[in-house]
Amino acid sequence: MTRALYRDDFYLSTAEGTVTAVHEDGAIELDQTCFYATSGGQPGDTGFLERADGTKIMLVQTRHGETKDIILHVPQDGEVRPDVGETLTLHVDWPRRYRLMRMHTACHLLSVVCQYPITGAAVGEDESRVDFDMTDVIDKDEVTARLMRLVDENHPVFVTWITDEELAANPDIVKSKNVRPPVGLGRVSLVSIGENSSVDSQPCGGTHVSETQEVGAIHIAKIEKKGKENRRFRIRFGTSAESA
Repeated sequence: MTRALYRDDFYLSTAEGTVTAVHEDGAIELDQTCFYATSGGQPGDTGFLERADGTKIMLVQTRHGETKDIILHVPQDGEVRPDVGETLTLHVDWPRRYRLMRMHTACHLLSVVCQYPITGAAVGEDESRVDFDMTDVIDKDEVTARLMRLVDENHPVFVTWITDEELAANPDIVKSKNVRPPVGLGRVSLVSIGENSSVDSQPCGGTHVSETQEVGAIHIAKIEKKGKENRRFRIRFGTSAESA
């Protein structure tokens, strides 16, 4: 079992971890990590692990193992293998992680503006997408304006916790039709926006910024029809004029 430090501190980019296993494919398992593992549409972190002598083990991916409580750090081909029991210093590629945090928070804001069931989502460094089960026609500039209003109002973003049993008793708080929040670890994180969760609250295991103003300028670049009752919204950083 890997202790996922990022669950309690999204801004933690450096930590120490002890190697508990090195798999045949080179994937490294640690007792604890600040690296986010791919899940729920958000890519896993990249960065490097540093040995005591300063040698860097460059990582191309962080993913879960056979269960959600196992996190595997996947090195580039040809990287040195650490020893079991060795203590490493972990360094997350922070600029990349922070962009993903901003984008993931923007996706939550979009689910506030467009209150339809979510059928799919993918968070990216430069563009994210959210798919909604909807048939209504909606103007992308109007959606952008409403998104930026929430950004500029600078609502706090914070996490509270509920038990797996509480989630099972309140299934309506899950907005996604196809992706279920991570369960089986005893507790589920609720990402809330606004004082007393006045703007939004939904289960999510991803990483997010601490206030909406950190998201920065975003816009809806495109709304695509993906089936009779499915619309795909593409979110990008910057203004629509800058990306034109």
